[in-house]
Amino acid sequence: MDLPNLTPLMNALTCLFVGRFQPFHNGHLMVVKGMTKVCGRVVVAIGSADKHHAEKNPFTAEERKEMIQAALQDADIIPSFDVNFIVMPDLSDDAAWTDELLKRAGPVHMMWSGDEKTKACFEGRPVEVKTIKPVPGVSGTEIRRLMKEGHDWKKLVPRAVADVIVRLDGAARVRSL
Repeated sequence: MDLPNLTPLMNALTCLFVGRFQPFHNGHLMVVKGMTKVCGRVVVAIGSADKHHAEKNPFTAEERKEMIQAALQDADIIPSFDVNFIVMPDLSDDAAWTDELLKRAGPVHMMWSGDEKTKACFEGRPVEVKTIKPVPGVSGTEIRRLMKEGHDWKKLVPRAVADVIVRLDGAARVRSL
């Protein structure tokens, strides 16, 4: 029995990756690489876009977009794959936030996140939710802690992201918050 060719179906899938990306790290890059194997279009939603220059959110949405674009270009994901970016501020109502996020993203088939609250927002929606498993020792929280304490954080982020953070004097910003 011949199996159907699923490549056209996979290429038709639009996948949404929601995160704060404070900063974009090696674990995030692994997720995007995995998404490109399944999805024809990837939408990266930069969450908490209205939060910046704060301990948990030191970088602006534009700075985070620049980091992600640089990392994806360096990994030859951009321009080889259809990757789009949206920014999404926090809203007090989860249902309104999800509605607005989906409006900005356009039709999506799958949503990828490691955040339980974000995943819960998609319950009952016609979107398949994919759980991202954390990479031990790699998280935005850990990277910001290392920056704050003056330790080496660069090995936890793609080289292109480290370059952007250095240019922004981002580690000094994190230490000052």
